[in-house]
Amino acid sequence: MDAHLVQVAQITWSGQGLVVDAEGACQLTLGYAGGALIGQPLHAVLGIAEGRARELDQQALASNGAVQFVASSLGKEPTTLLRLTLGTRRGHASAGVINMRSILAGAPRLQISRLASSFSHEIRNPLSSVKMAVQTVARNPALSERDQRRLMIGNREIRTMERVLWILSEYGRDSPSTVESVALRSLVQESAALVEPELAEHRVEVRVDEEVPLARVRAEAGRVQRVLSQLLLKVAMGQPEGSTLAVKIRRAEQGGYAIRVVDSAAAEPPDESSSVFEPFGSTIARAEGLALAALRQVMESHGGKVTADWSTPAGTLYTLSFPA
Repeated sequence: MDAHLVQVAQITWSGQGLVVDAEGACQLTLGYAGGALIGQPLHAVLGIAEGRARELDQQALASNGAVQFVASSLGKEPTTLLRLTLGTRRGHASAGVINMRSILAGAPRLQISRLASSFSHEIRNPLSSVKMAVQTVARNPALSERDQRRLMIGNREIRTMERVLWILSEYGRDSPSTVESVALRSLVQESAALVEPELAEHRVEVRVDEEVPLARVRAEAGRVQRVLSQLLLKVAMGQPEGSTLAVKIRRAEQGGYAIRVVDSAAAEPPDESSSVFEPFGSTIARAEGLALAALRQVMESHGGKVTADWSTPAGTLYTLSFPA
């Protein structure tokens, strides 16, 4: 197991909210060696608001073992999530701190995939119940325009959660793909159909441009469609309303065929470009999480690959290459 998974920083602070003791993995978790944290205000050490730090102080004194999550801004690092186990130590309030970004960066894929599978299973049934309830209420002809609008928003958020579950399921899957011959045009069209309500709301049309008509590859269509649909949606949401998203099917450089799509809203390479396909490796709002990591995993399970090229003048070029 990677050391990141077990390293914790233990910080203790006075009634005035100043750190009096810091030990453990302070550098990894909080960005500074333990000695540098002594005498610093708790809110500055954790990268949170002063009011939130006072709340944590009260909770630590009131209950040993209480767990809290806080969104933290540590120096130049992007916002990350800290897990705090609160309690008292030597008469002072104290907390064991785990940096969730460090856990995910150091965790082997198998551990993340098992977490994803468990989470997906736990949320799927209650989400289905909520979806059925919303659909039942929507059939009421007496609904006001305001209530209809609320239900439309509810349905949109349910679809978002369903797509999150798709990604979690695909990333958590460790069984091999069951492939068959599929037409790339149909693959793209079916992928777009999975996110059609969002595309229609944003008035973006997906157009398939084939260099070679009737190009076919061996793939498990359902798996590819779920992750490709997320890429199409991500790119479409960055385009102007009423525009057309061109998806090009071309011959791949090493043989086989490739799907190419340009994200015009991401023309500059992000700082973390080398890790954009890693789990939670991107801080770009439209690309964060597991979506791109799952896309890479699915493509590699088919013997293919996915790349992102930020050097193109039109924007970021995503290429999904399938073997011959």
